[in-house]
Amino acid sequence: MSVDATTVRKIAGLARIAISDADADAMVSELNNILGWIEQLGQVDTAGVDPMTAVIPNHLRLREDGVTDGDIRDQLMANAPQAEHGFFAVPKVIE
Repeated sequence: MSVDATTVRKIAGLARIAISDADADAMVSELNNILGWIEQLGQVDTAGVDPMTAVIPNHLRLREDGVTDGDIRDQLMANAPQAEHGFFAVPKVIE
């Protein structure tokens, strides 16, 4: 696949980037080089290679999902500067 100046101008228009004709001509070779590298990556044999999400092994530290003491609304509302009907009351932000 190769890119020409018309395609570069179209891509710039879709991206809403103002580009001059001289810049469009300069971008042709750069985009063609990038596409060439992508084609080279497509030729790499990855059969038998497991997909990975990170270079180093990451293990999540899990904790036991245990029941905690709930139903302490009155204690929580004691910390509220202003409480109404069992909820934190905050000033209106949108007018």
